[in-house]
Amino acid sequence: MQMRSWEIGRALGIPIRIHPSWFLVFLLATWTLSTDYLPETLPGLSPGRYWVMGAVAAALLFLSVLLHELGHSYVALSYRIPIEQITLFLFGGVAHMRQEAPSPKAEFLIAIAGPIVSFVISGGCLAIVALAEAIQQEQALRGVVMLGLLLGFGNLQLGVFNLIPGFPLDGGRILRAGLWAWGKDYYRATKQAAAAGLGFGVIFVLWGLLRIRQAATGELDASMVWTGGWLALIGIFLYIAALASRRQATLRQSISTIRIQDMMVRTVVSIPAQTMLDEAVNRYFQAYGYGGFPVVEDRRLIGLVTVPDIQAVPAETWSWRRVDQVMRPFSESMIISPDVPAIQAMGRMAREGWDQLIVVQDGEIVGLVTQSALVHFLQLRSHPIR
Repeated sequence: MQMRSWEIGRALGIPIRIHPSWFLVFLLATWTLSTDYLPETLPGLSPGRYWVMGAVAAALLFLSVLLHELGHSYVALSYRIPIEQITLFLFGGVAHMRQEAPSPKAEFLIAIAGPIVSFVISGGCLAIVALAEAIQQEQALRGVVMLGLLLGFGNLQLGVFNLIPGFPLDGGRILRAGLWAWGKDYYRATKQAAAAGLGFGVIFVLWGLLRIRQAATGELDASMVWTGGWLALIGIFLYIAALASRRQATLRQSISTIRIQDMMVRTVVSIPAQTMLDEAVNRYFQAYGYGGFPVVEDRRLIGLVTVPDIQAVPAETWSWRRVDQVMRPFSESMIISPDVPAIQAMGRMAREGWDQLIVVQDGEIVGLVTQSALVHFLQLRSHPIR
């Protein structure tokens, strides 16, 4: 998932992106449908038509995956959880949430929303199939019936598969919500749900290898080699994702007691509001190398100016534009207390889109905490799980 992806549109204000691996599975799905499923269920058509129908069917299947992720995102947005993007990739789709659910109830509702959307789509498609079969004459609607069956059972399988109780699948998140509500410990619940994910990952790998062996020895059709390989690949992905989630939970638990005052920059340089932009660039940004500075007027914090704020202004106007004309005006979201847990600052930055927060105590600026400082601190505190 670290490779470059491409934005293809937006839904609910969320960027929809396609990962390069998506093209592989899209072509594989199109090939399978056009050379196997469609010729068997709709005989007598030309190869070109099968390929067009296969591509359309594959695209509709991925549209179903997108709607599944939008179900998660819609509920998350209702809890004011920002969604960075939705990415379609080799194993389906994922909604990138910038922070975790605030409560077990929210976690449950966000997790269950995706499978509910899949089951609704499945029910709708199968209802259309039943209607088409009831009114069709001389197989006139057989294409609609076949497509409806494909989408209906495809979404049913998508919903059921995601309810497997292994993190990070939806079922694993539901399991985490239950364990969180029961034990009142979010991090312990995450590690327990991730352990279940590790177990299911191993099961899928072994199941896939068994199918490959049975196909190789003739116990099953030779085509089951592909099915076995896909099951093993899913198992590997689930195992890796669950392991990463467990490590992240352990790391977050280890820093949950760390306060802002333990990692903030204590020497804070502020820029007077009336400073011209060219002076701000030369005297502050270039001299100190910081990405942003608090802006003060009569020792009172009135805003924050960052490198992007300066870059948004034409350089030829820097000599007569003031800092207070381009700064981000003061808001309570840009300040934080030194005794607040560092992990809370991470959530604030993700939710509000800040790269840094100004640490204020008793009305005085006492420090600055940046996103890069938090990341570096986490890297230093991280350790391998044995």
